[in-house]
Amino acid sequence: MSELPDMRASDTERDRVAEALREALAEGRLDMDEFDQRLGAAYKARTHGELDVLVRDLPAPSRAAEPARGAPEGGGEPDWPERVGGRATSRWGVAIMGGFQRGGPWTAPRVFNSVAFWGGGQIDLREARFEDRDIVIRCFAIMGGMEIVVPPDVEVHVNGVGIMGGFDDKASGPGAPGAPRVTVSGLAFWGGVGVKRKERKAVRKAQREERRLEREERRKSVE
Repeated sequence: MSELPDMRASDTERDRVAEALREALAEGRLDMDEFDQRLGAAYKARTHGELDVLVRDLPAPSRAAEPARGAPEGGGEPDWPERVGGRATSRWGVAIMGGFQRGGPWTAPRVFNSVAFWGGGQIDLREARFEDRDIVIRCFAIMGGMEIVVPPDVEVHVNGVGIMGGFDDKASGPGAPGAPRVTVSGLAFWGGVGVKRKERKAVRKAQREERRLEREERRKSVE
């Protein structure tokens, strides 16, 4: 990036610099005040030069230009530190006599507000990045329903209220070290909010393929 300091920076490049700053904070190279100042500047930066100055005094600044990693190829376990950070791509969802869905490779915000009135919504976090390590999903289901799908290894807290409705807390529980924490709150009035833990689609596909191969092996062994 330093060779073209006036070139416009992309959201991806800002996210990469933010990851480099988080690593520097974890290593003790930056204190919290410096980290907060630089992180804010990173997301406001408009050019490569403005990004470069934020990591110039840190070791191996070229790490900021490395491709950002999400979930590993082949459906392995997520590399959670690489999936935390970035600008939220959606902060709310509304379903009025209809539906909404958030899923795929989106970035979940620190606080996501959702309303379902005579409608339904689904918030799928399995392929998502997380703006912060702690996020809150506020659900208000009035004569409607919502489903929140989370990866099996995140920490989940459900503390919503159901009035003539239901707020399912069966998915509440601890997560893997380094995984984000998801808090689901809100109100279900004549409606329902459910939280489910599911494997990522790539993992489920790999598991189905593994089972298929096992069945073929067993069939060949008896022929």
